[in-house]
Amino acid sequence: MRILLLLVAFIFPLASQALAAHGISLDGTLKYPADFKGFDYTSADAKPGGTLNLHAIGGFDKMNPFTLKGSHPDLLSPLVFEHLMVQSMDEPFSQYGLLAQSVEVAGDGLSVTFHLDPEARFSDESPVTAEDVQFSLEVLQSDKAHPFHQSYWRDIVAAEVLSPRSIRFKFRQANRELPLIAGEIPVLSRAFFAKHPFGAEKEMIAPLGTGPYVVEEFSPGKIVTYRRNPKYWGNKRPVNRGLYSFERIVLKFYKDPVVALEGFKAGEFDFMHENNSKQWARDYEGPKFVQKLIKKETLGHKRGAGMQGLIFNLRRPFFQDIRVRKAMVLAFDFEWSNDNLFHGQYTRSTSYFSNSEMAAQGAPPPEELALLEPLRDKLDPAVFGPVQAPPSTTPPHGLRQNLKEAAKLLKEAGWTLGPDKILTDGKGNRLEIEMLLATPAFERILAPYAANLEKLGIALKYRTVDTSLYQSRVHDFDYDMIVNGFGQSQSPGNEQRDMWHSESALIKGSHNRIGIQDPAVDALVEKIIYAKTRQELVTACRALDRVLLAGHYLVPNWHLNYHRIAYWDRFARPATAPLYYQPEDWLLSWWMK
Repeated sequence: MRILLLLVAFIFPLASQALAAHGISLDGTLKYPADFKGFDYTSADAKPGGTLNLHAIGGFDKMNPFTLKGSHPDLLSPLVFEHLMVQSMDEPFSQYGLLAQSVEVAGDGLSVTFHLDPEARFSDESPVTAEDVQFSLEVLQSDKAHPFHQSYWRDIVAAEVLSPRSIRFKFRQANRELPLIAGEIPVLSRAFFAKHPFGAEKEMIAPLGTGPYVVEEFSPGKIVTYRRNPKYWGNKRPVNRGLYSFERIVLKFYKDPVVALEGFKAGEFDFMHENNSKQWARDYEGPKFVQKLIKKETLGHKRGAGMQGLIFNLRRPFFQDIRVRKAMVLAFDFEWSNDNLFHGQYTRSTSYFSNSEMAAQGAPPPEELALLEPLRDKLDPAVFGPVQAPPSTTPPHGLRQNLKEAAKLLKEAGWTLGPDKILTDGKGNRLEIEMLLATPAFERILAPYAANLEKLGIALKYRTVDTSLYQSRVHDFDYDMIVNGFGQSQSPGNEQRDMWHSESALIKGSHNRIGIQDPAVDALVEKIIYAKTRQELVTACRALDRVLLAGHYLVPNWHLNYHRIAYWDRFARPATAPLYYQPEDWLLSWWMK
């Protein structure tokens, strides 16, 4: 998920000279003035002390979160590694200085300059310099880093050190979002990685960062303890007011979410953000809930939901036929699942930008047609009609009718039933599909879906594997289908290239998990990245949404417009919640009672 950030409080290219500012926003407005004391969703009453115990599923085998191979523990950012700027969680497109004390965007929009806070220090008390920032960009753009970073920052063509505390990033071309993207660069220590070469670590070493915590101790795959740095340089920065009050944050790892929940109820850790509707409805009960020792609640939010789905890997030949994909979409009965498995909690996702103004609606209006018409010969005619909702089984529709339509599509695609009731293509290829899972929680959802597919002659087998094996296979695109989410920010941009562009389909570890290679999609991604106004951005996102939906690249899942959380009643928290956030992010504004 990308972080939403920056643009000085004026919009280029109206000014020929840049002005230094304490923050920047995409629309040219900032909620917080230069002398602000803290964000509204934090509190000056927060007091230091205590230990926050958290959990994660899986394990970890590295301490560098910026490389491809292996798994790293959560919270390394923002506890250990920090960025030049930090996002406000109650504005959609604003950021304020953290390591950067001020920022200025050139009048022509072709560069941005950051001036570092003179107090900024790594946890070994060495100063943060412009050369560290330059090194950070260079190493993240290299083939030593995760390919996401190479794609995300590729339009930054140079980093020029102006002084020990000032650095200028130059851009390939003017793009109103590139200053935001530059501000998201995590700052790494050049000296540290000179001793421990980036991407070639032979042993797990506690990382060196600028953040409020240091890694105190860890046991690979089992537990990490972050200790509050008493000499943290940024305690007085307004963006940090009321944050990071816990003396220690301990992250414990569990292999199974069901076991983790029992551990939570037993007091092994303090906080749960629940994503499983069955567990939320049935398992958050017992004496400790009755006695109010554990609190259970929902928190509203304004985050875009993006899209989650059962995705088809187009690198597999049988998924390259859209008729096969359409048939498999028709076989999923969301209404039955929502009623019988999800306790009616979910809303079906109908857009790759669900719960957002970016979602396409109805027939394309003139401004979207202006983007789509030049691509007409590359697009499915359905793109030019009304957006179609995912298949429904709500009357007058029904599963039987959907399966009949699916069977017709499969027959048209050349698949016929073999003697064992499995579809074949006449060349000896059988329509047998493996769904790779990282958690057994999805097995109960896939069982009825597999039964529906069996009626069509499609054999769907689902397999839950160890987290490390799952990650390895996903990085290598070694799967037929997986459950995958495509999160969206309030201001989509460069990350779209990593999810949909033809180039990313060929880069192992990218988020183009579907394997889309479509020149029309590529063109619309570029329109998003280089949109000059908010309205242009919205239009381009809606156009892309239409094209992706018409491709039937996944079986759409569902979403919530609230968070489900539970926690032991030992915390105080600010009176105001943010708008655009994950609960784990706001939790860092809480403190012990």
